[in-house]
Amino acid sequence: MNSVWGRRALRAVWDCFSWAAAVLLVVGARYDFTLPDDLWASVGWYVAAASVLQVGVGTVLMLYRGRYRTASFDESIGMAVTAVTVGALLAITFVVLLGSSFPRAVAVLTPPIALLFMAAGRWMYRASTSWQKNSRVRNKPVLIYGAGDAGHQLIRLIATDDATQYRVVGFIDDDKAKRNLRLLGVPVLGRREHLLDVAAKAGARTVIFAVTNADAATIREVSDLVMGGGLKFLVLPPLADLIGGRVRLSDVREIEVSDILGRRQIKTDIDSIAGYLTGRRVLITGAGGSIGSELARQVHRFGPSELTMLDRDESALHGVQLSIYGQGLLDTPDVVLCDIRDEDALRKVFAARRPEVILHTAALKHLPMLEQYPEEAWKTNVLGTLNVLRLADEYGVRQFVNISTDKAADPSSVLGHTKRIAEQLTAWQAARADGTYLSVRFGNVLGSRGSMLHTFSAQIAKGGPVTVTHPEITRYFMTIPEACELTIQAAAIGRGGEVLVLDMGEPVSILDVAKRMIAKSGKRIDIAFTGLRGGEKMHEVLIGREEADARPFHPLITHVPVPPVAPEDLPAVHSPAASSAAAEHRAR
Repeated sequence: MNSVWGRRALRAVWDCFSWAAAVLLVVGARYDFTLPDDLWASVGWYVAAASVLQVGVGTVLMLYRGRYRTASFDESIGMAVTAVTVGALLAITFVVLLGSSFPRAVAVLTPPIALLFMAAGRWMYRASTSWQKNSRVRNKPVLIYGAGDAGHQLIRLIATDDATQYRVVGFIDDDKAKRNLRLLGVPVLGRREHLLDVAAKAGARTVIFAVTNADAATIREVSDLVMGGGLKFLVLPPLADLIGGRVRLSDVREIEVSDILGRRQIKTDIDSIAGYLTGRRVLITGAGGSIGSELARQVHRFGPSELTMLDRDESALHGVQLSIYGQGLLDTPDVVLCDIRDEDALRKVFAARRPEVILHTAALKHLPMLEQYPEEAWKTNVLGTLNVLRLADEYGVRQFVNISTDKAADPSSVLGHTKRIAEQLTAWQAARADGTYLSVRFGNVLGSRGSMLHTFSAQIAKGGPVTVTHPEITRYFMTIPEACELTIQAAAIGRGGEVLVLDMGEPVSILDVAKRMIAKSGKRIDIAFTGLRGGEKMHEVLIGREEADARPFHPLITHVPVPPVAPEDLPAVHSPAASSAAAEHRAR
């Protein structure tokens, strides 16, 4: 039977047959089929009652209504519960009520034997269908790197997908305890150092990396090994990007630059986060930007009573509203067009929305542009931040998180100086406010607007050259979701006046990133070195020379105390920040 209902009916018929076969087996083994006629009659009624009860109880427990996949663990539990229930009802009816006129061995032994018959039939069906699928022509032998949960899910998907051409010929796993492991009959063939030899012997031209919690360094090393051996390298995305932590065959994709630069995993204290976001009024400044928009999406999932998104870019606000609510009408009060430089306009927003939590991402961030226009950086990054801080204190904001940058550590540019002063103003306000006011310091954020990846991609698309300032320049990187997760966690674990800094691993060579992106494009693209720009460092630092690396609560998050700067002291620090820091940097 090919129809769904036909297959379900066939399972019910098989289960009824299982009860009959189990009864005959017990009667034959225990009584050698020599029962008096009256006992044979009671046994016949037992089989009939068992069949009716099996279908009835199984239907109630969804055994025949499509809840379980055939021969799955869940179905096994459902079958066991059904068999126990039916066996108990039969025992009460035939043993308790009929007494000596019914053979007790039948009531005791039949249910577990019937359960074995039911399971055996399903397992044979599953084995038969699996054999039929595996016997189909699949002309793309692949190796799966990682024999853990993701690898197990992936091979099951490949085995049951009728359309895929993949045929898994083996696993590679660095865990010595898995050297004898087999998943669906496919063995672990070796560790990383054996990969190329194993691929050659098995005829595999593709390797799928199925370690969803791997760090960037591991992915980089394995991809270099695989691609250096002339093999195709595919990956599963990080665990956080998988829906419900479950692997889908469509998740398998080619490696991206973000895979080898990001993936710094953070274990988030969900309970603490929910405690300060759920049911609260949250304001996000700069909500149309790359960080702000992702923050808005993440915060929305925690169920704030009100989420106000503020930005001076109406098109950006349209985009973030569309991504969260599925419409971009821009006709609701939770989408606010306002410039943080305008204190009067900002005051009206605070008076109307009365936020309890503020995530302050609004800033000017492009270093070369701010070297040319330092006063613009001062107006937004310093005075604009001061406006938000003053109003936050005035309206009793409980948590305030200021987004900073690694350029604020030992600053050498206008951007770095102004963001450093914003950290210090936040620390000053923290000492006077009732709530928790702190900053979060990022490295370079992958995929943000105007980021290096966007620039390189555009240059490659146009045929080059790809411009790199210096062959030895390095930077720290993190992905947008990672940056936002740190920001959300900061208010849960941070203390007032601190700067929280994520351990971002080792800095990455920009030249290496450019080469990888060019190699991935398959084009012949030149690389041009343009020289360091004014205020630009060869190597960024996350923690300044006079700052301590203390990690009291989280192994990946440093808590840095910041010396406060009062608003009345701003004129004294304005000149060095507003003047061209590039000239000072070149002089050094």
